[in-house]
Amino acid sequence: MDFTYSDRVRALQQRLAAFMDAEIYPSEARFAAEVAAHRAAGNAWQPTQVMEDLKAKARAAGLWNLFLPQSAHGAGLSNLEYAPLCEIMGRSPIAPEAFNCSAPDTGNMEVLERYGSPEQKAQWLEPLLRGEIRSGFAMTEPDVASSDATNIQASIRRDGDHYVINGRKWWTSGANDPRCKVLIFMGKTDPDHPDRYRQQSMILVPMDTPGVQVLRHLPVFGYDDAPHGHADIAFTDVRVPAANMLLGEGRGFEIAQGRLGPGRIHHCMRLIGLAERALEAMCRRALSRTAFGRPIADHGVTRERIANARLLIDQARLLVLAAADKMDREGNKAARKEIAMIKVVAPNMACQVIDWAMQAHGGGGVSDDFGLAYAYASARTLRFADGPDEVHRDQIARLELARHTPLR
Repeated sequence: MDFTYSDRVRALQQRLAAFMDAEIYPSEARFAAEVAAHRAAGNAWQPTQVMEDLKAKARAAGLWNLFLPQSAHGAGLSNLEYAPLCEIMGRSPIAPEAFNCSAPDTGNMEVLERYGSPEQKAQWLEPLLRGEIRSGFAMTEPDVASSDATNIQASIRRDGDHYVINGRKWWTSGANDPRCKVLIFMGKTDPDHPDRYRQQSMILVPMDTPGVQVLRHLPVFGYDDAPHGHADIAFTDVRVPAANMLLGEGRGFEIAQGRLGPGRIHHCMRLIGLAERALEAMCRRALSRTAFGRPIADHGVTRERIANARLLIDQARLLVLAAADKMDREGNKAARKEIAMIKVVAPNMACQVIDWAMQAHGGGGVSDDFGLAYAYASARTLRFADGPDEVHRDQIARLELARHTPLR
């Protein structure tokens, strides 16, 4: 494996880093202030002008839709080439959207790119690629353990030229945002199919369809993540055209695997950038604060944590690059073990590094003054998103055991 970055990737790294310094980092406080003003006025779910300005600048700078691998709609980068760029974006909570590279839109755009009909692409993919609308992914349900997606109970029933949808979904990220115009909805079209992986389908549901009702927003560790947010949604006799079905009935799991592979690795790439920024903050804090007569950096426990943080980050980065490389060479399915491995390693690494950084900041670490508390909440949440640790560890173990099981 050769992880040497090409001249093109190094040039994009430099351009991205320069844009982050000039535009993204200085805008973080303005973004938070604008959201706070909207919240104080009674509606946190309004798009911010700060973000719209950043998107226009990023697009003008040619730093737009970098995520789509080997696609005419993106920059034509492989997963391996995109990894160091996604890491840079992960350093700021507002950066991914500014470059039109944020979840869940990236995963949904990949689904439409791979599996959408020409009509579906024209109606939904094109405006998503232009950053004019946003989207959501409605899969998780409150009444069943959705870590086993075969448990999903929401129904998608054919009725003439339409499908009728009933069910309840939660943690549908982005659905609170008024720019969210469409959901990719997963439910059962054939609950009695003998193959439980052929019971599920995915279908496009416009947010303004009668019967779609956002019940509440769901805070994460007390953060509402406005204007993005995470929604609890009821679907009651929702009728959508049969043409909204993605790929065909019974192919929901096939689509899910195509979607979640890139989505998972993108999360891990961003987490490395998040952890790098936390480590930088820890080092600066350790050098600038004095405790018990000497800088915190001179205490052995602090140096040990800084060293271990560097080890953990670099180990995680190498695993992510290895997974990206295998996805590019052999496909997402062949790389499922490597994807599962990084999905366990990266969030746990980030949680630990951010925790050490918080400790170095003392009481300030758990406040909102340094961004570490929000970073920790984000990293901890990703130990659930796209599958909990336990599911990925189980898959890794089964794949490893299969290597030692004699053929019969």
